[in-house]
Amino acid sequence: MKKFILFIVFLYSLSIAAQNTYLHCGAILDTQTGKKRSEMTIVVFQNKIQRILKGYAKETSADKVIDLKNKTVLPGLIDMHVHLESEFGPKVYVKRFTNNEADIAFESALYANTTLMAGFTTVRDLGGTGVNISLRNAVNKGYVNGPRIVTSGKALASTGGHADPTNGMKSDLMGDPGPKEGVVNSPADGKKAVRQRYKNGADVIKITATGGVLSVAKNGHNPQFTLEEIEAITSTAKNYGMSVAAHAHGDEGMKIAIIGGVNTIEHGSFMSEETMALMIKHNCYLIPTISAGRQVAEKALQPGFFPPVVARKALEIGPKHQKTMAIAYKKGVPMGFGTDAGVFPHGKNAIEFSYLLEAGIPLKESLKAATVTNAMLLGMEKEIGQLKEGFLADIIAVEGNPLKDAKILENVTFVMKDGVVYKQ
Repeated sequence: MKKFILFIVFLYSLSIAAQNTYLHCGAILDTQTGKKRSEMTIVVFQNKIQRILKGYAKETSADKVIDLKNKTVLPGLIDMHVHLESEFGPKVYVKRFTNNEADIAFESALYANTTLMAGFTTVRDLGGTGVNISLRNAVNKGYVNGPRIVTSGKALASTGGHADPTNGMKSDLMGDPGPKEGVVNSPADGKKAVRQRYKNGADVIKITATGGVLSVAKNGHNPQFTLEEIEAITSTAKNYGMSVAAHAHGDEGMKIAIIGGVNTIEHGSFMSEETMALMIKHNCYLIPTISAGRQVAEKALQPGFFPPVVARKALEIGPKHQKTMAIAYKKGVPMGFGTDAGVFPHGKNAIEFSYLLEAGIPLKESLKAATVTNAMLLGMEKEIGQLKEGFLADIIAVEGNPLKDAKILENVTFVMKDGVVYKQ
């Protein structure tokens, strides 16, 4: 009897393993071309797209069917700039002294799930305490629901720079952080800091090439690394198979970063036309993050929301940001898609599409950036970013035509990542 039961369990496990999932799609949007195909079937086996068929293909009795006949289906979205460890608010500066790593981890798990439910199946996390590396691992192991995470761990700064973790502290707490803590003051420090990030398990390197908005430091756009320091960082990162993202608001710091060999410029608020030409020449991609600029400018008008030194920078940079992105697009600067979620509420990432549209960037282009382009920037262009046979089954669905109304992308009704349905 025992052998018979084991045999039945074995047969059942085989049937589950062989089960296909049929997605009957009202329309599939090809984000590479911007074209739609009506009445299609996507066949998913395990974690990959096995076939894409015309019409509503008939399944077998062992297969699972998901009815998306009244939906538009497209690839899972990719956000190239998030901060999953936190969500900004008036108490965030105090939390640096009150939150333990475990507190950060529990919050980050919530934010990861919220991001996935919004249809973003892959993100690049650009800076935190290092808990973001553990979060990536937890998602990969299935302990936490969240997007696929590519993370930098702790960002690299110079002393007093935008990502110096001791900015704003009283003198006896400041100390003198170095490469281990992500603070770089020489080419040798830069090399050591990259190697430490590699040792910690980071996938990508992030540097703060200029001042920033939310750090407790007076200058929001001054250069904060020398060319030699950046070249040491980018060359070492390349040796370890990692790309380099550069936070940059000020124009001079951007030029140094681009010449120094970074792969992406994050924000780019005060980018000049000369620097735009430099971006094109070096094939350096701009990650716009208009959402963050708009949100911080609005919050800066609320008394007490930011410290005065931060509020002043937010009011300066916020209004400029979107206008710069409009010029950069017209000049032909290569662009990806990123939001800086965490500076504003997680799960609201898709508001970026509306802001990009306001800047004159068509929805067709921004959707391509958020899928095809971003997959290429991550080195995953043969795995994600498109609905193709053999690609990972990262699939979302919305009601209506997202090429006609950006707001539609803010209400994702179906989410599949790696062949697993998380929202339906």
